[in-house]
Amino acid sequence: MLRRLYDWTMSFAAGRHATKALAGVAFAESSFFPIPPDILLIPMVLAERAKAMRFAAIATAASVIGGIFGYLIGAFLFEQLALPILQFYGYDQQFETFATWYNDWGVWIVFIAGVTPFPYKVITIASGATGLNFVVFIVASIIARGLRFVIVAGLLYWIGPPIRDFIEKRLGLVFTVFVVLLIGGFVVARYMI
Repeated sequence: MLRRLYDWTMSFAAGRHATKALAGVAFAESSFFPIPPDILLIPMVLAERAKAMRFAAIATAASVIGGIFGYLIGAFLFEQLALPILQFYGYDQQFETFATWYNDWGVWIVFIAGVTPFPYKVITIASGATGLNFVVFIVASIIARGLRFVIVAGLLYWIGPPIRDFIEKRLGLVFTVFVVLLIGGFVVARYMI
């Protein structure tokens, strides 16, 4: 089953709707969706290595726009939308403590969350809810998300076929590591906030 899903993802990644899907996932992940855009970025770069930086730019732009949406949720719709999202992820109780020191370290928090598997949506909403300077938020988001996606796309472009062979031969291991990183990001977020 995992092999069929992988094969479908690889064929979809080379399809004409892949960039729209990548942009949609990158946008959604930055404001409310739990799955990172790497799930599409990686197979897209492996399927069409020559477009690696284009895909990284699309992921970056959509992620930053989604981050702005998350910021606006936190700033203007905290009670109606952000609080239920934080409650869904189990972050509501710790949010008040988090908000008190957030603005002092906000630029670094946005940067670190933007580059790591940490759930970026939590940071975008928190930035709006705590009133982090919007320009600081945007600049940190562009640098962090751009760095993350350019590094992923660049490494995949540079390494290319050997990494694809590694993934295909060890699909179960790669999937397990991805799931562990995804869940680990949420666990770290839960206990850091």
